[in-house]
Amino acid sequence: MMQQTVLLTCVRGPDGMPKYSSPKYIVRWLRRSILLSATDGKILTRPGEEGGGSFTGPSLDKDWTEWEIMVKDRVDDFVRDEDCIPGHFMDHVRNASQILGFKHPDLRIRAWWRGFHLRLVNLKHLHPETEEEMDKRLGDTLEGWKERGDAATER
Repeated sequence: MMQQTVLLTCVRGPDGMPKYSSPKYIVRWLRRSILLSATDGKILTRPGEEGGGSFTGPSLDKDWTEWEIMVKDRVDDFVRDEDCIPGHFMDHVRNASQILGFKHPDLRIRAWWRGFHLRLVNLKHLHPETEEEMDKRLGDTLEGWKERGDAATER
């Protein structure tokens, strides 16, 4: 349940940022990766695929077959905009992308989120966790979460 909760923290984009800013494009792709299409209940597996309304709508202007190449520009913008994106939101995106990069059922989407997550980890000069380390930290036990947390936030 903890990992599901982490994914839900990213469904809402960062407040105070324009609808067509880099984080909003990434959030729309994240929503498509975890939610059914808001308007027709479909599973949308490409960031440029038509459908989804504005909430789970396309993150690209066209539905490219090789969408990974085209989404790179959106990711580059997101990384460049790091200073403008609320840090707490970046933490949520980094955690959610890690979960999707290890757990998404579609291998192509999983690989994309894994690569995205590694970019965010490298951006902060962090060491990426293994899936086992993530499962322990974001598992359903308070002990696993506390082990990697700070005592000041344990209440």
